[in-house]
Order: sequence, then structure tokens, then C-alpha cells
Amino acid sequence: MANIKSQIKRDETNELAHQKNSAFKAEVRTAEKKVEVAVAANKKDEAQKALLEAIKLLDQCEGAHIIAKNNCNRKKSHLQKLVNGLK
Repeated sequence: MANIKSQIKRDETNELAHQKNSAFKAEVRTAEKKVEVAVAANKKDEAQKALLEAIKLLDQCEGAHIIAKNNCNRKKSHLQKLVNGLK
């Protein structure tokens, strides 16, 4: 445990940021899973809607510096390829 007042405050803000970032990442993973499930079920319309939601969340995550830019682009590309593979 820290003894310095500013470090105690910093620990509190770090914990809050960690909780917020973890929740955001979990939301992104859920959105990715929805796309993958829709693709596996061969539901093109549902997959397209889920893809748009996932891309929106990924862009928000990237903008907030929660995930790296290349990581975001790689995930979006992967999901787009899955949806494009549907007929």
C-alpha cells in the first residue's frame, strides 16, 4: 500500500480506469461473438447488423486508446471477411 497521498489517489484512478477499460473490452468481445454466431448460423442480415455494431464499438475503443490502432483494424478486417464469405 502506498504511503504518499498522490500515489494513493493515483491508485484509485488507475483502478477506476481499469474497470472502465475492462468493461469496454468485454462489450467489444461480446459484439465480435455476435457476428461470429450470426455467420455460423448463416444469417446474413443479422451478421451485417452485428458487424456494424462491432465496428462502431471497435472504433470507439480505438479512439479512447483502450486498444491499439492496428489491433482494431485487424479485428475489423477479420469480422468483415467472415461476413463477406456469406452468400
